[in-house]
Amino acid sequence: MLDRLDHALRARPEAPAVLTSTRTGAPRVRATRGELAELSDAFAAALHSRGLRAGDTVGVAVRPGPRALAVLLALWRLGLRGAVLDPGAGPDVLRARLALARPALVLADAAAQAVAGWARPLARRAGLALPELAALGPVATVGPRLPGCAAALERGAPRAGVPVRRDAGGDCDAVIVFTSGTTSAPRAVVHTRSSLAAGMATVSSLFEATPGVPVLGGTFFVLVPSLTHGAPVALPARDPRVLARQLHRLRPQHTYLPPPQLRDALAAGARFRGRVWTGSAPAGAGLLERVRSAGAAQAWGVYALTELFPAAAVEAREKAAFEGPGDLVGAPLPGVTAEVDPDGQLLLSGAAARHRYLGEEPDAWVRTGDRARRDGAGRIVLEGRSKDMVLRGAENIYPGLYEPSLHVPGVELAVLVGVPAGDGDERLVAVVQPRPGAAEATLRAAMAEPVRRMGSARPDALLFARIPLSGRSRKPDRPATSALAARRLGVAA
Repeated sequence: MLDRLDHALRARPEAPAVLTSTRTGAPRVRATRGELAELSDAFAAALHSRGLRAGDTVGVAVRPGPRALAVLLALWRLGLRGAVLDPGAGPDVLRARLALARPALVLADAAAQAVAGWARPLARRAGLALPELAALGPVATVGPRLPGCAAALERGAPRAGVPVRRDAGGDCDAVIVFTSGTTSAPRAVVHTRSSLAAGMATVSSLFEATPGVPVLGGTFFVLVPSLTHGAPVALPARDPRVLARQLHRLRPQHTYLPPPQLRDALAAGARFRGRVWTGSAPAGAGLLERVRSAGAAQAWGVYALTELFPAAAVEAREKAAFEGPGDLVGAPLPGVTAEVDPDGQLLLSGAAARHRYLGEEPDAWVRTGDRARRDGAGRIVLEGRSKDMVLRGAENIYPGLYEPSLHVPGVELAVLVGVPAGDGDERLVAVVQPRPGAAEATLRAAMAEPVRRMGSARPDALLFARIPLSGRSRKPDRPATSALAARRLGVAA
């Protein structure tokens, strides 16, 4: 698909490609399709002139947008492997994992270099940190330079003789993404050109973008398929109020926002249209129904992992009609095979699955770390993370099996966590984050019956608090929530 995108950009160079918005929500063209193509050509020529060749690794610390997409296209063209230096992964993880594949060059914008340098103390408060980039390899600045930045990537390098790596040359590594993976030890996921292309093709079949009609979303898996089909992509505004105005003015055919951003947009009074998609963190039936009530024709939850994106999808009405225990995430998408091992862990395989973890042997099966079952219709129902198990008495309790029942109207987010009981046992605590304006007494009354039906998994305590989030996907931070609950209950975590 990246080859198709390169051709598509040049077919209509004058058309808008990437949009942003003003404070009033009015769309503003950040880059045209021709400018994207020109930028990718310039980056490819610069990388080739520096002696980089197919198979070399390039560290990438560039914020999502036109420059990051142009870098991806340039790497793809030359057959280079991009290592995404996510500041949310942690400097120790990045440094240790990249020792297995030292970058021949690190491309970084001014913001990334600030996070790794003078702004490190400030960035750490936001959960962002990068190692000293120069310790990873030579550094070149992409975009405007600030004092202290490395020299800019040369934009005037000759373009004659710059190769174009086509898939006919055989499969090879395309990207390395750092993730917490399926264990407590962070890992580096390696996707090949074929697995990356398969994932983008699956997203493309879901989105069905109409040419010329905008799509709102900031990830590569939104940008690439949408632009390939001729639809401009608007990067979501960070401020929820601006985002609400942006949605009103833009009227996108498709919107992709992670659950925390969706909740903030709804709280700011956002109205939706077309299809709305969310993923990268749990999205309950209540959240999807709120999106539909706010005007969306359809609201979809996407189950995906860094190792396999996307794996399954479910629409709000189907999810709301599900009455069994656990979290319905939908049927496996075409090309995805799902099995449950004897321990109840969900295993996934398919063309879009990662090839391997960096430094490890290839493995056709992705061990998700999620407990799951298949229902009578073959759909995947999650029952919680294996590592999130709470041991109370002699019983193993998997929070994900019961948390959906806590999402009564007025609940924004709810999790079950274990808190040490002081005798080697754990207390099970429900931590509930109310929606703005929801009264705690009303929620406590509404949750009484769902809690009663939890049987032996009934929580020992019910607390109302804002649930901490972590990681680039802003998932509930269970260790931090457990520590919060322990402090509120006056016990040692």
